[in-house]
Amino acid sequence: MTAFRLLGSFEVRAADGSEIAVGRRKQRALLALLLLRAGSLVRSDEIVDALWGDQVPSSARANLHSYVFGVRRVLEQVAPGGASRLVTSAAGYRLDVADGDCDARVFENLAADGRRALEHKRHADAVQVLSQGLALWRGPLLPDLADSPWIAPHVTRLTETRLAAIEDRNEARLALGDHAGLVGELAAAIAEHQLRERLWGQYLRALRATGARAQALAAYETLRGVLAAELGIEPSPELQELYRSIRDDVPEAAPRPPALLPPAVPDFTGRAREVRRLRKVLTPHTPPAGLAVLGITGMAGVGKTTLAVHVAHAAAPTYPDGQLYVNLAGAGPDPVAPADVLGRFLRALGVPSPAVPTDPDERAELYRTLLMGRRVLVVLDNAATEAQVRPLLPGAAGCTVLVTSRVRLSGLEGARWTELDVLDAEDGVRLLARIVDDARVDDHNDDAADVVGLCGGLPLAVRIAGARLTARPRWTVSHLGELLRDENRRLDRLDAGDLQIRASLALSDDGLRPSAQALFRRLSVLDVPDFAGWPAIVLSDEKPERAARDLDELVDAHVLSVVGTDAAGQTRYRFHDLVRLYARDRATEAADDEEALRRGLGAWLALAALYEPGIPGPTWDQIESRAFRPDIRDVRCELSGVAAVDWFDAEQVALRSLVRQACATGRTEVAFDLAQRCEKYFDLRGMYAEWEATNSLVVDACRAVGDRTGEAVARRGLTDLTTWITDDQSTEAMTRQNAEATSVQEMFREVGEYGGMADAGVMRSWALTATGRHAEAIDAARESLTWAASAAHVGGESRAHLALAVAAGESGDLGVALEHLNLALERARTLGNPRGEATVLQFFGIGFGRAGLLDEAEGYLIESLEISRRHRDLYAETLTMICLARVRMQRGDADASAAAQEALATAREYNMPHHVADALGILGEIALGAGRPEEAVGYLRESVALWRTRGWLRFLAGALVLLGRALLPVDRAEAFSVLREGASLFDQAGDDAGASEARGLLEGLL
Repeated sequence: MTAFRLLGSFEVRAADGSEIAVGRRKQRALLALLLLRAGSLVRSDEIVDALWGDQVPSSARANLHSYVFGVRRVLEQVAPGGASRLVTSAAGYRLDVADGDCDARVFENLAADGRRALEHKRHADAVQVLSQGLALWRGPLLPDLADSPWIAPHVTRLTETRLAAIEDRNEARLALGDHAGLVGELAAAIAEHQLRERLWGQYLRALRATGARAQALAAYETLRGVLAAELGIEPSPELQELYRSIRDDVPEAAPRPPALLPPAVPDFTGRAREVRRLRKVLTPHTPPAGLAVLGITGMAGVGKTTLAVHVAHAAAPTYPDGQLYVNLAGAGPDPVAPADVLGRFLRALGVPSPAVPTDPDERAELYRTLLMGRRVLVVLDNAATEAQVRPLLPGAAGCTVLVTSRVRLSGLEGARWTELDVLDAEDGVRLLARIVDDARVDDHNDDAADVVGLCGGLPLAVRIAGARLTARPRWTVSHLGELLRDENRRLDRLDAGDLQIRASLALSDDGLRPSAQALFRRLSVLDVPDFAGWPAIVLSDEKPERAARDLDELVDAHVLSVVGTDAAGQTRYRFHDLVRLYARDRATEAADDEEALRRGLGAWLALAALYEPGIPGPTWDQIESRAFRPDIRDVRCELSGVAAVDWFDAEQVALRSLVRQACATGRTEVAFDLAQRCEKYFDLRGMYAEWEATNSLVVDACRAVGDRTGEAVARRGLTDLTTWITDDQSTEAMTRQNAEATSVQEMFREVGEYGGMADAGVMRSWALTATGRHAEAIDAARESLTWAASAAHVGGESRAHLALAVAAGESGDLGVALEHLNLALERARTLGNPRGEATVLQFFGIGFGRAGLLDEAEGYLIESLEISRRHRDLYAETLTMICLARVRMQRGDADASAAAQEALATAREYNMPHHVADALGILGEIALGAGRPEEAVGYLRESVALWRTRGWLRFLAGALVLLGRALLPVDRAEAFSVLREGASLFDQAGDDAGASEARGLLEGLL
């Protein structure tokens, strides 16, 4: 840990991490100066000039000695003998500091190391080193000394080094294919540093690689305007060449192709005829004229997936644009929905999560568009039906689809199927020999052939038999053969369909320790596609160390597979579908299934409740269910250091699966509680379709059993979601919100949940304000404030005060609005939720902007923007950008249009209709003010159309009046009609000033 921290507020730390008081301002300035020039002599007259400037008192030298003494005391507290680091001479002072003791020096060294790694094309090393260095920055360099002239050169030097390090890291990340992850960061960076052409070039390349060609071209034009206005120059030749390349659609650097194939099986054996047939189509001499669809079908356990993955890896070089893979879980009770697969594939192809369309048809359209003209291999493993496969087929030639399924999907037009049979004796023995990998099989070939015959030639059964031999080096092959005959009298049933698999799996199961057997059964009960190691701790009756050993035994016995590492850095495991079915039957036989499900669901719930407060998002009351929660202290130790967002990233698929399982089994208490713990994560990640699907499932399940609390909780989230993120235009959004929130509020009233009542009441207040019913809105918010206080629901109090502020502001009482905003901010900061704080700061900015206090407004909005960007909270960030654009427009700033265009692009990309309408209105007003009425009309017509679907009267009225003004020189008759409607809506909204303005314009037309 560094003792001296300059990269942010000035801090000095002792060896135990405690902070040391540095003293008053001039003593702090002296120590900072010596640190920034560490190892060099700083003359006394330089120090005096730095500390006092032109106002040097007669006591300056004496005071300097006092400050030096104070610095020595600080150094002694840092480490015993530390005072000796400050060397005094007749000329001045020199502070000796080791490289690792000052964060500024550590940063500069890491920045240099990162630059060298980049130059040598060690891109992953460069990202790691530069990230380590940049993480040392906690804010601007020494902000409390920023007004001292002596510090300016140091600020310039270190800030420039920091920006160069950011650019170097960007370069390394681009080389590694992280284009989608960089787009948002680079957009923020160029907004802050508009004249850094290297950042602009990286932004254009990232946009291009993610398919946002039009956005890249628009960004270049923005840069060109900035450089012309600020410096009177054109972009560099390199940027001009990049622009021409993008404009002419010449690829500059393609994003990293997806490579989703699971690892190839190293001991793949046999199937020579099938491999030749498949590879002939997968690797043709000439590109196919149309889409090629291949299918592999056969009984369970026959090796369909193994063959598909083997030939896919062999053919991968033929598909330079990538390989996509998904297990469709068609053999299980809950096949994967095509829409979920499309979401996964789109993200793999570089589409950011929030930009993935919510509508399944739109997902399919975007998927087909991205694959147009590319050579991609798509492997759809374990398909259930034609309907599950069709949405996942590319739309044009160049791609190949490889499907595996238990049944021949004859309805797939043009598909060529390969029927897979069991292994013959020779290949079966070869497979067994490769699995065991010692002399036992080669030396006893007849015994090995006997084992393969007893396994029915099924690869899965052979693999399990081989795993038992591998795990027991002293066993002979003949001994295993005897076991197959003696202990398993069901071997004659190997010819009876799935019982072949059951008998083979029983061999592996019987060889496990009792504790591992119990874990095997219990893990299988949970309907999750994969899982980390920590559920073993919860489901085992053993200590954590023994549970981990049992988990390893299951992997060694090949009844569990390792499928990779998740976002939290954990190894994840998966059951084969048939293995899961076998183990689940055993759990039922042992009467172990209900308790295992109870423990598993409870553990995920307990952890979700633990991590949920660390996610920025809606500050709703978490209505704790009566669902069982096991002791997770050991699990918390296992997950020590895992960040909340990383945990949810790792577990979100499992959480959604468990909500489905809880609903299907009537466990609505755990279902609604799990679902509500996911809502902030869904919001942060822009996973709106997943959010809606999860909550809708819970609503249906709760209604079926009469769980009013669970239904109310799930509908609360759905109401908010479908108001602000929706394509439903069947009713006005705010009208719909009022009706839904009223219903939800009554449900919470029935069950006595005051926190939930407060949340629903706040939603009602917003809707009432939007429709001009300000008095009712204030009553609803005040009532919510009372309920929130009764429930000790601090987030609800903050939201209620914000609703009161909005209602007061809409009715023209800015003073009351600001009072409530202060109270809302106080509670948001007490709660510690970044979304809540950022939202209140937004409305401070809006309020001061309406009052004409533009500098104050911008200050609040920039503070809000910093919070949103720190947490990558895109929804909150977009509204803040719109508000900043409006403030800058009021001030007449040239960059107002750029800010509004940026906000509009984001709002369109992430389906935020309210924000789209708002941004269009600003752009229309800017165009109108610049004397471009035709352009303004285009923006404002779309804005009006969107506001009609939102149901917010004052916003619609304002957009109509702006449109009327723009139409005056274009179509006076239409202008009259539009202005008259605007005046009427302002009347309904209670906005006398707006109505007066509209009528003044109307009188001018008469």
